[in-house]
Amino acid sequence: MTKVKGIYVLIISVGEDIMVNIGALGNMKFDRGLYAYVGSAQGSLEKRVERHLGKDKRKFWHIDYLLDNDAAKVLKVFYKKAKKHEECQIAEKVGKAGVRIKGFGSSDCRCRSHLTKIQDYGFLEEFMKKLNWQNSRALKP
Repeated sequence: MTKVKGIYVLIISVGEDIMVNIGALGNMKFDRGLYAYVGSAQGSLEKRVERHLGKDKRKFWHIDYLLDNDAAKVLKVFYKKAKKHEECQIAEKVGKAGVRIKGFGSSDCRCRSHLTKIQDYGFLEEFMKKLNWQNSRALKP
């Protein structure tokens, strides 16, 4: 992954039903399954994704709280060079592949959510290919 400003989608596996305190959102239940989180990095996309993959960090974003749980693992990252405003457009489209987790990752915008529990991974995979997103398969969370 090169240093770019852009948008990313983390594909996260939650291996068991968990309850996680998500900062200001409070306790939230996450059912076992696949989730897609849409974010942006307008400084360095590479550093932002590396931060998400690490466990030893100060919790700042909603996603930090979820990824801090041992049951949550990032399986794949899709990314592309893009401006911040595209983040919400992508979150809306990705939301069509499943059930949106209300308020998650969207405290700085008007979106319903930036985290979706995926029910149709095939749709999401095709959507990313159609938009020519890059993907990183060899991740070591």
